[in-house]
Amino acid sequence: MSLPPEKASELKQLIHQQLSKMDVHGRIREILAETIREELAPDQQQLSTEDLIKALRRRGIIDDVMKELNFVTDNVDQELPSSPKQPVCFTDRQSTLLKKTNIDPTRRYLYLQVLGGKAFLEHLQEPEPLPGQVCSTFTLCLHFRNQRFRSKPVPCACEPDFHDGFLLEVHRESLGDGTRMADSTTMLSISDPIHMVLIKTDIFGETTLVASYFLEWRSVLGSENGVTNLTVELMGVGTESKVAVGILNIKLEMYPALNQTLSQEVVNTQLALERQKTAEKERLFLVYAKQWWREYLQIRPSHSSRLVKIFAQDENGINRPVCSYVKPLRAGRLLDTPRQAARFVNVLGYERAPVIGGGGKQEQWCTLLAFLCRNKGDCEDHANLLCSLLLGYGLEAFVCVGTKAKGVPHAWVMTCGTDGTITFWESLTGHRYIHKSTNPDEPPVAEQPKPLYPYRTVGCVFNHQMFLGNCQPSDSVEVCVFDLNDESKWKPMSEEAIKSVCAPGATTSLPPFPPLCASTIDASVTSNEIEMQLRLLVSEHRKDLGLTTVWEDQLSYLLSPALASYEFERTTSISAGNEEFQDAIRRAVPDGHTFKGFPIHFVYRNARRAFATCLRSPFCEEIICCRGDQVRLAVRVRVFTYPESACAVWIMFACKYRSVL
Repeated sequence: MSLPPEKASELKQLIHQQLSKMDVHGRIREILAETIREELAPDQQQLSTEDLIKALRRRGIIDDVMKELNFVTDNVDQELPSSPKQPVCFTDRQSTLLKKTNIDPTRRYLYLQVLGGKAFLEHLQEPEPLPGQVCSTFTLCLHFRNQRFRSKPVPCACEPDFHDGFLLEVHRESLGDGTRMADSTTMLSISDPIHMVLIKTDIFGETTLVASYFLEWRSVLGSENGVTNLTVELMGVGTESKVAVGILNIKLEMYPALNQTLSQEVVNTQLALERQKTAEKERLFLVYAKQWWREYLQIRPSHSSRLVKIFAQDENGINRPVCSYVKPLRAGRLLDTPRQAARFVNVLGYERAPVIGGGGKQEQWCTLLAFLCRNKGDCEDHANLLCSLLLGYGLEAFVCVGTKAKGVPHAWVMTCGTDGTITFWESLTGHRYIHKSTNPDEPPVAEQPKPLYPYRTVGCVFNHQMFLGNCQPSDSVEVCVFDLNDESKWKPMSEEAIKSVCAPGATTSLPPFPPLCASTIDASVTSNEIEMQLRLLVSEHRKDLGLTTVWEDQLSYLLSPALASYEFERTTSISAGNEEFQDAIRRAVPDGHTFKGFPIHFVYRNARRAFATCLRSPFCEEIICCRGDQVRLAVRVRVFTYPESACAVWIMFACKYRSVL
């Protein structure tokens, strides 16, 4: 590429200014004198250019100059604002343009590159996608020390074309080391793994958890030049956790380069010691848990049939103490109130763990990253997340494990107020219920009100510090007394024993909790898109019935306050704004006309799927297929966004027509 003379002159001037600012000439003169003094043999009369460049490179002068020069391609419009302390991903979510980023030279970074995948045999017969064709995609999600990253989606294939780089900041959060660059020894003591989750998204937008892997990155500390290449074999999840699903090629590199690398023997010894220490802690906890269970069964033989869940399998088939699935989680500025947090958890999708064939429910309690990246999970995943958020808000919260009607196992959340009030939170619906215990021995002075909550029995309650088994004569929720300090009613586990395996940093096998991410969905744009798609679907449906369709935009607009009111009520349990909505509708509907409206709520953004669901309701079908004189139709969509790109989608169909008797 040749430059015009004036551009070349301008470029030379810029480079000269940069070199002068850094005093590169003075530093070169010092290194030249030092090199001649220390390295030039007495019989040598001159120093070659190559020798000088080697000396400059060895002392880091060339690297410093290159770091200070930022090269930006012409197609990047502007520099993205970026904080030097923020974690950096070199790939944008949808755009392939490279963006400039600020890197703090006083911090240590681990640069992780994913250089393709292979042996994803399930997709061996997958045809090559045509340009512009919608196809299933793989997305790789990473979490490391409170930093989260997401790769570009790549088409599903036997050899998926992953080519992404992630810059992970490595630092200590305590002991005053937060502002100091971490050296090799410090980094060797950081036992947090890099959690990698592979998600498959099909052509309808449905997500599936493919693999969950904990990458031990510290092998790079003992590699030459601080660079290492790894081949990571990903295993399946749930019932397929022993089956390989594919291989990722990964390159790890420390930046800036380490001044002193550790020997591989030192790194291996440290990792072996950590594994040994973790295994011993887990063994001791297992011995204690067995003893606790024996004591629990001796209280009453019927206890053996109660749902007392001490361990649960994660997506990789590993048994973990249930207390390790809960931890106080702060949502920053993404969620303002506990009830808003309950609404957020409620709009995450519900899906039971997949099982091949019959045989009942497959148990799978997902780690938090896998649950958030997939955006859906079982009732236990929802309850664990809601309990963690409520603990973050300073409430005394517990996960309850028991049954619903017909003996179906279920998990929900309970909070204990300072005044003794017990509140149940249903994580799948966002509903709250006040629990009032009934004493079965008291004579029935009056007929007891039937409880509103759907729970039948409770076997145990737990959070990140406590585990208590229900040892009351009956495990029926109606008659249970939730005085957790009364050991005659609730048998506690030792808090020290729980702390030994569930406290942060207690064991290296404990997956750390990721922070929540803000939504990437534009609520207004998405609302408009779904509304336009629904209008088209309604018009086509009516055309098939031989009916014409006339839309009234003003009537559609008047439906907005109602949708906002419905979402406000779901979040706060307070109804507001209905009077104004009803008054506006009365004014908009002339005398002798009839108005009908049908609101419905979804947690997905697929317009065709939502329309098919609406048609199954006779009330909605009556509106969409309305016949009469001067029929005017309206539809309004309002998308409310929550963290992790979860959303509540409210749709209201309405019509007005002249009543003809």
